Amino acid sequence: MFKKVFLLLICLSLAFPAWAAQEFLLNDIVIEGNKRVNAVDVLNAMKIKPGQTVTPADIDAAMADVYRMERFSDIAAEITEDSGLTVLTLKVQERPLVRNIRFEGNDKLSTEKLREVVTVRVPDIYDPFEVAKSIDMVKAEYVKEGYYAAVVTADSHDNENNETLLTFRIKEGDIVRIKDIRFDGNTLFSDDRLQKAMETREKWIFSWITGRGNYNEPLLMQDLDRIADLYFNHGHVRVKVRQPVISLIDNGKHMLVLINIDEGPQYKIGNIDAQGDMIQEKEKLLATIGLASGDVFSREKLRRGVDAVTDVYADQGYAYANVAPLTRADDETRLIDVMLDIEQGPQVSVERINITGNTKTRDKVIRREMKLVEGDLFNATNLKRSKARINNLGFFEAVDISTNPGTDQDLMNVDVNVKERSTGTFSVGAGYSSVEGFIAQGSITQENFLGRAWRLNLAASLGGDSTTYQIGLTDPYFLDTRWTLGAEIYQTQREWDDFSRDATGFALKAGHPVGEYSRVLVTYRFEDKEIYDVSPFASIQIREQEGTSTLSSITTSYMYNTTNNRLDPSAGTDMSATWEFAGIGGTEKFSKYILDARHYWPWKWGTVFSAHGQLGYVHSLSSGDEVPIDERFYLGGIYNLRGFESREVGPRDFNGDFIGGDTEAYFNFEYIFPLYNELNIKGVTFFDVGNTWNEDDHWGLDDVAFDSWRYSAGAGIRWLSPLGPMRFEYGVNLDARDYEPNGKFDFMIGRFF
Repeated sequence: MFKKVFLLLICLSLAFPAWAAQEFLLNDIVIEGNKRVNAVDVLNAMKIKPGQTVTPADIDAAMADVYRMERFSDIAAEITEDSGLTVLTLKVQERPLVRNIRFEGNDKLSTEKLREVVTVRVPDIYDPFEVAKSIDMVKAEYVKEGYYAAVVTADSHDNENNETLLTFRIKEGDIVRIKDIRFDGNTLFSDDRLQKAMETREKWIFSWITGRGNYNEPLLMQDLDRIADLYFNHGHVRVKVRQPVISLIDNGKHMLVLINIDEGPQYKIGNIDAQGDMIQEKEKLLATIGLASGDVFSREKLRRGVDAVTDVYADQGYAYANVAPLTRADDETRLIDVMLDIEQGPQVSVERINITGNTKTRDKVIRREMKLVEGDLFNATNLKRSKARINNLGFFEAVDISTNPGTDQDLMNVDVNVKERSTGTFSVGAGYSSVEGFIAQGSITQENFLGRAWRLNLAASLGGDSTTYQIGLTDPYFLDTRWTLGAEIYQTQREWDDFSRDATGFALKAGHPVGEYSRVLVTYRFEDKEIYDVSPFASIQIREQEGTSTLSSITTSYMYNTTNNRLDPSAGTDMSATWEFAGIGGTEKFSKYILDARHYWPWKWGTVFSAHGQLGYVHSLSSGDEVPIDERFYLGGIYNLRGFESREVGPRDFNGDFIGGDTEAYFNFEYIFPLYNELNIKGVTFFDVGNTWNEDDHWGLDDVAFDSWRYSAGAGIRWLSPLGPMRFEYGVNLDARDYEPNGKFDFMIGRFF
């Protein structure tokens, strides 16, 4: 366009007399061809005005000013004389007005989705730059979905009113996914190890569902940083991860990604020292870092070490402590010296704790979870723990804790901002369990009743083999103390092959914390129950207990839980020890002990090892009386020993009936790994071992001897779906007996596990 204007000025200079190439008085400016753009706006855009003395260069600059308005596709200038007056006429051609945008050829992506990414707006003046930008945005959207070869063009059709229809024409082509990710130059890490550090993945059998293998350039660029971090954490501080080379293979059906790596030499830690303000002996402070001279340098370990040193200061009130790691690399010796430059700052106390965002939950419910109170010295560890405790209430979608200066330099305010979530649920649903058959259930639960953190529960469950009704209320801070107090009323009915059980009862419970992660809970339970529908072929132990009985017991439980997530833990310990004493009135007299423990070890790539074990023992308190048949231990099924039929592991009588054991022991070892993080689908492999025994048998039968452990192994899938947790597992009986299956598939849908 500017070339056209330049040529026009040359022509003008040749056509007019010599004065046209010099300064001349401009008497008037006229705008022609404009329809939507006001002539005044055009005149205001130019620096020259009527009555000024101008040169052709000034006119050239004025035309450039008008063109920068981005409202015209063409501008022409004409200088004329009329009655001795010099007039400049600008003839403009307006860009069309975009009245509509249309997409053609988009089968894989919806028109609504594409409208969101284009930058051209309706109605707006046609802008070639925005059209080109929109083409790039549409293509980028297709690339995200794996259509790397998509071609996007645009054309416009103008009508007589200078309005245009903008059409984006799309040739989607076939979806192109990453078939292979390769590396060149890597010797320290294998290709598989490097791929596990990346978010970008190769295609797999379910890519059409999950989108795995789709090419995403921004994500791939982040993966290059992740690979570099991996090398930085193993001493290769001079590593260079080159830009990936992308190639289409298999006639354009798949993509090959090649990443070249220059690893460079490995560096180790040289001298480690500290300077500045010391609140501990230097040697003790440096030991907090977790690095020593001669160790392979790791940026991640250094970062964690700096955080640990910072927390040492922050835990003693130095909230503004600044620990700066200064490093110096010697390329000859390949050693990196580390100097911690420490500035402790003032020691501060908590002036105010401000709580906001809680529209329903009372302040005290949040405040009592705080490990800091007003007037305390600032403590970073307690502040982090406070956030975890508030999160574990389960009442909030988000918890944000921040600090800001108080009224003096040695004072600090703590701001706790929460976002309430719905804590009340009403649900009616159905599910199926291979253990209990069809289940219809309904419940009304309020986890934060009246905003006081009271838990109210009304529930009913109707299954093919069981029926349960329950109502309960628990106050975790009774009368604003640390005591827990609760009560529940329930009725349960359960059918087994040999007998049925009907129980109606109530329970009162009280508990109190013992330390930060543990609690003691005492529960009194009274139950009126009946054993009925006893099979005439059932064992003598079962037939003898037919009829009604009452239970009056006290259960003392010690619970210890350090898991990082109560619903989906990946680290920590969950342990309980329980003693139930049934001898305070009632007709049933027994004592039962159960020790249960589970520990989680996080490993690489989001995987988790889990070990779980339970030991149990029950005995009668009355000589000559048997332990109630429903209080014995039964193993088998998805809850404990997978691969076996439910309740069919343990002692049998001479008729072959399972009569339960006085002693139980079983262990579950699991390796849990992510399958699809976005949907929270995980896989699991497991090994189970255990059995139950009856001490009255005196180890006389092989199938009840204490050394007759039963074994199983298998795999499964777990999914925390929108409909509720789902669990599908297949166990193989590793020592199947004649009356047992070689394996068993168990599944649970629509209920928690």
